[in-house]
Formats: sequence, C-alpha cells, structure tokens
Amino acid sequence: MKNKRAYLIAIIIAAVLLIPFIAMQFTKQVNWGFGDFIAAALLLSATGIACELAWRKITKPRLRIALCMGILAMLLLVWTQLAVGIF
Repeated sequence: MKNKRAYLIAIIIAAVLLIPFIAMQFTKQVNWGFGDFIAAALLLSATGIACELAWRKITKPRLRIALCMGILAMLLLVWTQLAVGIF
C-alpha cells in the first residue's frame, strides 16, 4: 500500500508539471524556463513527501486530513508568492 501512494504522488507531480509544458507548446503566455520546472518539481515533491509522512505517522484520520490540507495551503501560498509576489 505504501508504494502505491508513492507512485500516485509521482504521477500527480508529473501530471501537474505536464500542464505548463503542454501549454507552452500552444501559447506564448506560458513561459517557463528550466529553473521554473525544477522549482515546481521541488515544491511538489516536498509537499508530496510531507503529506505521505503525515499519512504514515499520524493515526487519527481527522488530524491527517487537517495536516495535509495545511501542507497543501502552504504549497499554494508559496506557489502564489513565487508566481506573482503578493507579499
């Protein structure tokens, strides 16, 4: 079961990274460089690893979900900051 979740996380990361890669082929509005893909891959990987760790170590289901939602909220906050620099 643990390996299935790891594979699922890797597939989700690849799918999310494919979205801007494919969009770059059709429009000039999406302009990612190699460094952007590396940064996004690192952020998504760290988020996936953190959620996986939370899922393995925490036994209470409500706490697991709350912690994973918090981790995802932090990802969105950092991603937004890197994209447009709100703060």
